[in-house]
Amino acid sequence: MAVVKVTKDRLTVEFSGRESMWARMDSVTVPLAAVREVRCVDRPLREARGARKGYQSAFTKIGVWGVFTGPRQLVSARRGEPGLHIRLDKATAGGGAGEFDEFDEIIVSVADPAGLAEQIAHGTGKAA
Repeated sequence: MAVVKVTKDRLTVEFSGRESMWARMDSVTVPLAAVREVRCVDRPLREARGARKGYQSAFTKIGVWGVFTGPRQLVSARRGEPGLHIRLDKATAGGGAGEFDEFDEIIVSVADPAGLAEQIAHGTGKAA
């Protein structure tokens, strides 16, 4: 399972060894200023849509969805696990100037989505 870390001004998603193979990266870091919305979701697998570059089974989705038509979603989701759906606003954080500008959204399974959503919202100054 991917690990989500929230610091004072950054959100980092770190992928496990197998996940990093399918996501084609070890981690991604975005400025909290780029977070437009964060939602807790009971079934993050259902949030990923569109064509993909990555792995999909009945239990897991890992990689990039929305390859041709968007929105481009970075996904690491597992069946039966809650997660977060994070929408990013590239323009707010100077889109095109950071490593995150390839993605419009991040969808990730996490053990404590409510707690992480609260940390992210606190860091962005927006209510969860």
